[in-house]
Amino acid sequence: MPAESILLADEDVNILEVERLYLEREGFRVFSVKAGFDALNSARTIHPNLIILAMELPGLGGFEVCSRLRRDNDQVPIIAVFADESTLLSSSGIGLEADDFLAKPFLPRELVARVRMLLHPQKPKIAQRESTLEFRSLKIDLAKGRFSIHDREIPLQKLDFELMTCLMGEAGRTVTRDRLMDSAWGEPDLHQTAGIVLHMSRLQYLLAGSGVKITADPQGGLRLAAQDLPQEGTA
Repeated sequence: MPAESILLADEDVNILEVERLYLEREGFRVFSVKAGFDALNSARTIHPNLIILAMELPGLGGFEVCSRLRRDNDQVPIIAVFADESTLLSSSGIGLEADDFLAKPFLPRELVARVRMLLHPQKPKIAQRESTLEFRSLKIDLAKGRFSIHDREIPLQKLDFELMTCLMGEAGRTVTRDRLMDSAWGEPDLHQTAGIVLHMSRLQYLLAGSGVKITADPQGGLRLAAQDLPQEGTA
């Protein structure tokens, strides 16, 4: 069976070499580029199994590379890499159709864990007495991997689906960030949790009008909660 291929795109040669070293140790076939247009062209010709894409690239930014690939209907998993944590946290994840997010500097082990999750997702780590999970207007069909609001199917990225599954499995109760990391990435003690903020902003956006919202506690835990919506004809 041929090795899975990964395309690395970053203008920092040192980062490219570290990423290459650790990914090749895991048995992946690695290609690397240092500019945005090269990333886009390589993705279209190589057809990698996954792309690790820096957002700050010369010529054509990572955001635009990702957008153009999705317009091509290319659903290759993409890990978006930001210059630092503050840039990641200030970014709007709603319009960025990447599958996961990392901020520099990151541990090689963290990168490998995220690659493994996207290429070989695990089954949800929740008690599954039922084939579906429901909370108010939300429903998840675990067997078919479908999420719906008011019986309308809503497409979710892989990790967004895993995170929503975890939250719905504990609907109304607070879920710690470690629990979310373990459920989605298979690792409870990953160094970076900032990416969860972008995942949650996308989910919160999709939940608008559903009667459900995601709330956070002071310790950073998250939970699904019912939301009182204004009645028709009221301000």
